[in-house]
Amino acid sequence: MSAEIQQADISEDTVRKISEELNEPEWLLETRLEALEALDSLELPSVIQTPGRRWTNLEDLDFEALVDPLDAAEEKDQVGPEDVEVLPFAEAAREHEELVREHFGSIIDPQENYLTALSTALFTTGTVVYVPRNVDAEDVTIRTTMNSRSLFNYTLVVTEQSSSVTILERQSTGESVDSEEGRYYSGIVEISAGENSHVQYGSLQDLDEDTYNYTLKHGVTDQYSTINWIEGNLGSRLTKSGVETTLAGEGSETKIVGAFFGHDDQHFDVNSRVWHRNQHTTADLVTRGVLDDRSRSVYEGVQDVGSEAWDTNSYQRENTLMLSDESEADASPKLIINNHDTEASHSATVGQVDKEDLFYMISRGVDPQSAKNMLVEGFFVPVLDEIEVDELREDLEGRIKERLR
Repeated sequence: MSAEIQQADISEDTVRKISEELNEPEWLLETRLEALEALDSLELPSVIQTPGRRWTNLEDLDFEALVDPLDAAEEKDQVGPEDVEVLPFAEAAREHEELVREHFGSIIDPQENYLTALSTALFTTGTVVYVPRNVDAEDVTIRTTMNSRSLFNYTLVVTEQSSSVTILERQSTGESVDSEEGRYYSGIVEISAGENSHVQYGSLQDLDEDTYNYTLKHGVTDQYSTINWIEGNLGSRLTKSGVETTLAGEGSETKIVGAFFGHDDQHFDVNSRVWHRNQHTTADLVTRGVLDDRSRSVYEGVQDVGSEAWDTNSYQRENTLMLSDESEADASPKLIINNHDTEASHSATVGQVDKEDLFYMISRGVDPQSAKNMLVEGFFVPVLDEIEVDELREDLEGRIKERLR
């Protein structure tokens, strides 16, 4: 199918057909149509630029040619305990319409950029997780396997007062698709954390290396609530990923833990951002990545402390280990401080395997490849130790070992 025909398919008729097949309420159709209409006026997501170079060149990608709007196919498992609602998005939009209408698009503006608008107009699958007041829930699992050329996925998490939930979401590809342009996966996640609630959200992206991936995750806290993110990126040809928290409630907290491992010619553009907007808030951003072969990464971390954010604690650390002379990495940690009652720090390092450590291990009888692998596994330990979800930690650790082999 030609790019011209694909582009024509991104139309009002297509959006209306998607909405009709999902039996959506009228307000959601209108939101889709408004996003569709805004596409021509919106920019692609911002990327880091250094003198003479744009590290992630999204402009070279014809996203509309990657998309087949009416041919979405997937396998999805949505599992949770009985006292928590874990519903397909279309079902939740009908059964809990007021809840979904209140929160959908309230944290991530559907028209924030071209790719969020494209996802809003065309998404066909998703999950709503609703945790009632005083409920403690674990083992909410969402597994999405893409079996089509493109897939747009949306996740909404709402927790009421004094509740807690642990969520593990996986993205992978299943059936192969004949496409010279590649494949496209888009995932939008919004989390609304109620007063004194605790959300732990882990994500493992393991898409095939023909897939372009755009994900944006953003949570907002109420007072004394916590949102902790775990973001693992192993797959895709190119990933543009953002994980963000707005600390809107007094005494609220967030932790953003990220890990990536690139090889061949993979490209990872990962962002961690936190906005301190109330007093006594705390944030900790930790990211570690490894690059081999011709893979590339760019990292942006932002800690933004607002003028009303008294007694703020905000920390950021990013480290990238390069295993090949052909790999490339760049990092841009940023502190934006508008309140003097703040304790904050940020750091970023890029380097190679320590030659002295490698020599020490080889001199004690460890073969060079095994020594190198052990050092890489050890490099990820500070991130793995931060992951409280056993299943995600074990999965990520296992995939790292597989890649090293």
